[in-house]
Amino acid sequence: MIIRKGYVFRLKSDAATESRIRQTAGSCRFVCNRTLAIQNERMDQHVGVQSYDAMCKALVTWKNDPEMAFLKETHSQVLQQKLKDLRRAFDDFFDPKQPLKKHPVFKKKIDGRDSFRYPHGFKIDNRRIFLPKIGWVGFFKSREIEGTPKNVTVRQHAGHWYIAVQAEIEVADPVVRLSPLVGGDLGIARFLTLSDGTKYKPLNSFRRLEKKLAIEQRRLSRKVKKSANWKKQKARVARLNATIANARHDYLHKVSTTLAKNHGVVVLEDLTIKNMTASAAGTIENPGKNVKQKSGLNKSILDQGWGMFGWMTGYKLAWSGGRLIFVNPRNTSKTCSVCGHIMSKMPMSCREWQCPICGTWHDRDINAAQNVEAAGQVVLACESNQIAGRKQEPPVAAPCAA
Repeated sequence: MIIRKGYVFRLKSDAATESRIRQTAGSCRFVCNRTLAIQNERMDQHVGVQSYDAMCKALVTWKNDPEMAFLKETHSQVLQQKLKDLRRAFDDFFDPKQPLKKHPVFKKKIDGRDSFRYPHGFKIDNRRIFLPKIGWVGFFKSREIEGTPKNVTVRQHAGHWYIAVQAEIEVADPVVRLSPLVGGDLGIARFLTLSDGTKYKPLNSFRRLEKKLAIEQRRLSRKVKKSANWKKQKARVARLNATIANARHDYLHKVSTTLAKNHGVVVLEDLTIKNMTASAAGTIENPGKNVKQKSGLNKSILDQGWGMFGWMTGYKLAWSGGRLIFVNPRNTSKTCSVCGHIMSKMPMSCREWQCPICGTWHDRDINAAQNVEAAGQVVLACESNQIAGRKQEPPVAAPCAA
């Protein structure tokens, strides 16, 4: 089995090297924006978006133009990769199977999120990397790179430049593991509660620095846009946001790694986070209720990173031969995991409750995790029945619904 891993390192760039990096990023941004403008005009005229080959032919023409001769100072494959990304963005936008993809937008230098990719031509020598048309650049090597590097992406983040090395690693096919199976209940008071009673506290990285971030953002709003002081303050805000994101990312990696190592099958709730964090403000005609409380709840939900946690857990389980299952979260908290009785009402403030039918005393989160685990076992049983049914002629029974 071939797996792909990404390794991110911060560059040790001096003033001259950083100038060349910024020039490369500026050329990529210029090509991307100019091509996007042409495609927008074609769409307005109902002509259609150009193919990638047509975009590359236009790029050759621009390089031969004396006014755009600066494009020759940038590695050609880097510019071509930008065109590939733009064409892929248009394909995703027109794909009906991806309704969340939006129309490509113009890149802005002021955003401070420039990036470009080298598919070939780079070399990595211990703590240095050779980038064509830029030269050898040192980087902080925090870990060894396993496998064969396939491409390198240079990106700017929070005022620093980083490289992301994607490597391919050939490993033995993992042994399929279907045990131990565990269910998990995601929440705010507890980030994750497992059906075996294990509890993980929430990190709340945003909440910890929320007041400090608000102060820095208020200072930014009072400065003249694009002035020197505005740029310095914007960098402070970016660094603070990076601190929040890095802490959350690190915590999610640790918890997901622990789950993937200790369990063969993990069952989580299929939460619609977009709907859960919708605004309660309403309209002028129909104003919402408890808007401030709902806004605080939305912040706490988004601070947990449930979607990223599910993604991390899924690929780590796949690497180790395990599996991640998502189940319907409806009534998992209100259903007794012993007798199956469903409570009619249960406010969020109720953390413990007793079943009126069987008398079992439940911890809300542990009970929900046990119900999630039971739903995952049903999914596995139904799949086993379907596989067994295919081997028989004719099938004995119709497949059950998960």
